[in-house]
Amino acid sequence: MARYGYGGYYGGGYYGGWAPYVPVAERRRRAMKKMAALRKKGVNVQPVEINGRKIAQSFWGEAWCEHLESFNDFENRLPRGRTYVRNGSVCHLGIAKGRIEAKVSGSELYDVKVVIKPLAEKKWKAIKGRCSGQIGSLLELLQGRLSDQVMGMVTDRKEGLFPLPGEITFRCSCPDSASMCKHIAAVFYGVGSRLDTKPELLFLLRGVNQEELIQADAEKAVRAATSRGKSKRLAAAEIGDVFGITLQGETAAASADPPAIEVAPGPKPARSRAAKKPASSPARRSSRSGGDIPPPVKEKAANKTAKRRTTQAK
Repeated sequence: MARYGYGGYYGGGYYGGWAPYVPVAERRRRAMKKMAALRKKGVNVQPVEINGRKIAQSFWGEAWCEHLESFNDFENRLPRGRTYVRNGSVCHLGIAKGRIEAKVSGSELYDVKVVIKPLAEKKWKAIKGRCSGQIGSLLELLQGRLSDQVMGMVTDRKEGLFPLPGEITFRCSCPDSASMCKHIAAVFYGVGSRLDTKPELLFLLRGVNQEELIQADAEKAVRAATSRGKSKRLAAAEIGDVFGITLQGETAAASADPPAIEVAPGPKPARSRAAKKPASSPARRSSRSGGDIPPPVKEKAANKTAKRRTTQAK
């Protein structure tokens, strides 16, 4: 039952005091009727449906609920919403960057709005640095299949992804004067249930991109490889080290002999004017000077003389 701070049903039945009790089945019937009207108007209605007694069953959903319950500001207020979220009173729950909008069925259909500050850039950078090299894939991250060390980092009470009480503001259209009414509490538990199937909504809510946790590892590996040389272009061996592959021709290139070193020719020695003229052949030099005739020439002349004598004798 809800206590109205200023009463209700003016001129009808009661004013002030306790509102008349409305059975859960009747509340849900009224809520479904109103939600059907919203669907006809084109509103994308996203109800929270709980199967069984357990509100959240995944790593991210349970961590969200446990985080909010760990603060004194919320621990005494949140349990009021468990029954409401279990019986299907959260008829619509939409999560966007930095805000949550919901419609909760009570004595009437109430509007709940929650505003959450984006994750501070400094804190997000620190999370990425601590998780660097420890997350295998985006699928592992979203499924919560992380090591205990990484889980502790991302769900840390003060330095993790979840918001602090001072980063959360909320309001409800119900007349309850409590700082957190049961409708708002039901919405917070509804967020935990929604993270079971869509954990990426947590990153959207905090205004960060979950893929950066994976990209940081790849960028770190590339920077480490390129920093070893002056050139920004990776060598084949370095690319293989980064991605864990062996490139074709890498082995052959490594075993090849080193190229021969060419020595630049030195300056040519100076030549005398006489050395610049080509030397005469021995045959010319002999004929000009009247010296002995070279053997090949002498043998050829003898053959001609013998041939001529033989012809005359015949």
